[in-house]
Amino acid sequence: MFGIGMPELIVILVIILIVFGVGKLPEIGGGMGKAIRNFKDATKEAETKTPEKLEEDKKA
Repeated sequence: MFGIGMPELIVILVIILIVFGVGKLPEIGGGMGKAIRNFKDATKEAETKTPEKLEEDKKA
């Protein structure tokens, strides 16, 4: 997994807990989930558009 082992992941999680605190973690997780979902939706939308529609969007 990108050369990151379990000890490194634990250190990263501890640093995140110290910086953001326990109360902010759900908000951060929710925001990241929404960002990933929006990115996936945008890529699917771009794939389904035909080249003609992409040209129309560029002109508009």
